[in-house]
Formats: sequence, structure tokens, C-alpha cells
Amino acid sequence: MKIWQKASGNKKEVEQFTIGRDPEFDIILAPYDVLGSMAHSAMLEKIGLLTSEENQALQKGLRVIYQEIENGEFQIEEGVEDVHSQVEFLLTNRLGPVGKKLHSGRSRNDQVLVDLKLYYRAAIRELVAEITDLGLLLSQLSEKHQSDLMPGYTHTQLAMPSSFGLWFASFLEGFSEDLHLLKTAFDLSNKNPLGSAAGYGSSFPLNRTMTTQLLGFADLHHNVINAQNSRGKTERTLAFAMAGIAATLNRLADDICLFMNQHFAFVSFPDELTTGSSIMPHKKNPDVFELIRAKTNQIQAVPQTISLLLTNSTTGYHRDLQLLKEEVFPAIESLKDCIRMSTFMLQSIQIRKNILNDPFYQHVFSVEVVNELVLKGMPFRDAYKKVGLDIESGNFNPDQTQVSHSHEGSIGNLNLEEINQKLQNAIRSFDFESIEIAVNKLIGK
Repeated sequence: MKIWQKASGNKKEVEQFTIGRDPEFDIILAPYDVLGSMAHSAMLEKIGLLTSEENQALQKGLRVIYQEIENGEFQIEEGVEDVHSQVEFLLTNRLGPVGKKLHSGRSRNDQVLVDLKLYYRAAIRELVAEITDLGLLLSQLSEKHQSDLMPGYTHTQLAMPSSFGLWFASFLEGFSEDLHLLKTAFDLSNKNPLGSAAGYGSSFPLNRTMTTQLLGFADLHHNVINAQNSRGKTERTLAFAMAGIAATLNRLADDICLFMNQHFAFVSFPDELTTGSSIMPHKKNPDVFELIRAKTNQIQAVPQTISLLLTNSTTGYHRDLQLLKEEVFPAIESLKDCIRMSTFMLQSIQIRKNILNDPFYQHVFSVEVVNELVLKGMPFRDAYKKVGLDIESGNFNPDQTQVSHSHEGSIGNLNLEEINQKLQNAIRSFDFESIEIAVNKLIGK
């Protein structure tokens, strides 16, 4: 029997269909469900719905369950609907009737909401940690290869001189910008919905400020309807943030797949990081980056799926929202894997030297020659025409070893210090430390 049942149960077919994949995702939410219950129990004592002894018993019982989760000993038993029910059943079985008091003043609606918010907060912290590691490596690679020239492209055609230092730094700054949208998702996740109950509050004198502080939330959703309506809004914002990070990763992966092609041969990797062919002995396939490219494309599709799931939703909770987990949870894990593997692979990237010394690339220096003529006094349009005619007649012979770019963010002035500062500022904007202090205090560390 479910905790909300009065007498008769559901048909098996209805139960299986409505539960769906929730059990596999609810295991992920287990530690956060316990944290939310700890804060709620402490608050119930504060407002007189639990005695001090009852709260102490619940806190001790919840800490035991939390440790079981940490040790991998927790499971949702067959016939138990969800993680919330499992925790309550364990408390009731172990502690007696006091376990049944814990749900006073809350609904499964705000219970699952607080679980999700806590989980998203933790997941964002892990994403930021992975981006921090990747950013450090990109900065090191940019500095190491700032003088290694390569061709730049527009319309996938040869354009102007670039450098590997410039190329690596472009992704470094890109991730620093992506973190701003992730911070917006973090801020939405860092608001407390607990106490909104089913979306219309409670006749109990709940102290929502207290649970906000206990759980380390920066703020609370003050309006109880808006608290419930934040489910879906939070996921959509997080999905867009992850899609932005995925898009930056996707471009990096796609570039590498192209640059590993023998017609380019700009970069390579040790044999143990590539795969071969069952029939062609010469092949070194960029399978890791092809999979990163595909996975990041999947992640970029998630915001659209979530937007469609939320279409035509009126105010209040709907079971449709259950399906958000099926989109967001795997996307989080996939994105972490993609960032982690990008870092792992780039640690071993091998850069080809002196690429632009090849006469094949002489035309990428056309703008350099035009600019040189302008600096000597020739009008730009005349210089442009002269160089164009020289190229057409086969009389274009530039110096392919010298490039003079000195302005901010160019080949000769990468502004690495400034870009690194941008990334560090973005990382510091996430107040993970306050959250850690609050959670550790709650679980008794």
C-alpha cells in the first residue's frame, strides 16, 4: 500500500505506467531527501509539532539512513513507491509512530522539489569543478603553444593566420562565459521551496526561513504557488546552461576531428587514445571526440524537449513534471563525462609545428601584406587590389614566418591573464562553501 492510499490500490498496469523510471532516479535523490527531512524535523520541533525527544530520535534515525546511502546499502524496496516513502517507512519501522509525524506540514510536491533543488546544486558544483580542471589545462596549452601558428578559417575556407594558443584560449574564455548562465541555474536551484506543500501552503505555522538556513539555501521561494511553478523552470534554465557548455565542447570536438584528418594533420594523439579499423590498418580514429560531439548534440536538444513537456501546463503540479528527470538527470551525467574526457584527452594532444611554413598556406597571409602596404602609406582599397592581382598572376610571395598582431586578444597578445581572471571570477560567484558548511552541520560532521 502507498502512503497516500486509503483502502483499494491501483491496477498493476496503472502503477507500472505512472511510476515509470522514477525508482532509478529516486536513488540519486536519496541523500537529498534525508537532508530535507532533517531540516523539516528540526523546524517541526521549533514550532511545537514535535517534542525535543521526537526530533532527536528522527535526527538520529535520518543520520543512520544517510550513512547507509553513503555506504551503498540503501535501496527502494519492491512495492515501495518512491524514495520519500522508503525513508518514511524505514523511520516508522525503526522508531515507531514518530516516523509518521515527519510528514506534517509538507506534501510530496514540496518534498520532491527540495530534493531536486539540493541535487541540482550539488550537480552544478561538480560541473563547475570539471570546467575548472579543463580551464586550467586550456590555459596551460594556450601559453605553451602561443607561438605555434595555424591557419584560421571562415566559411571553412582558408582565411588568416591563427595560432594554437589563440585557439585554445578561445575555448577557455568561452567556458568562462558559459558559467554565467550556469550561475543563473544555480541561483534558481538555491531557493528553498520547502513549506509550499502542495503549492498552497499550510495551516501549520511553518518556519520556512529556518529550513532555508538549515539547508544552506541563499533564499526561499516566498510565494508558495511560485515555489511549485519553479519545477520545470529550474530544469529548463539548467538545460539551457548545460546546452551552452555542450555547444562550446561540441565545437572543440568537431575542430579536433577535422584537424586529425590526414588532409590537415594539425593535431594527433597517442595510439592508445584512438581506435583502429577492422579492415584498414592505417586508421587512427577520433572516436572519443566523435562521441563527445554526438553526446553534446544530445544535450543541446534537452532544452527543447523540456520546453515541450512544459507546454500548456496550468498553475500547480502535474504528473507531466515527473518526466523532467528522464531528460535532466542523464544530461547532467553525460555532460560531466564529456568535460572529463575532454580534459583527459587534451592532456596528451600533440601539436604539429611550422604548419604555415608550407607554401600551400601562403594565401592566408594576404591580409598581412595588405596591412603592411597600408602602413607604408598606400590606401587600403589600392593595397587590396594590388595583392589580389598579385595572387591571380602568381606573383604573391609573402614572408610566411612573421605575423605581427599586438592588439588585445590577438595572436601576439592573448590576454591569458585577463581570460583566466574571468574564469576565476565566474567560479567564485558560486557560493559552494556556505552550502557545504550548512550541510555538514546538518548531518553532524
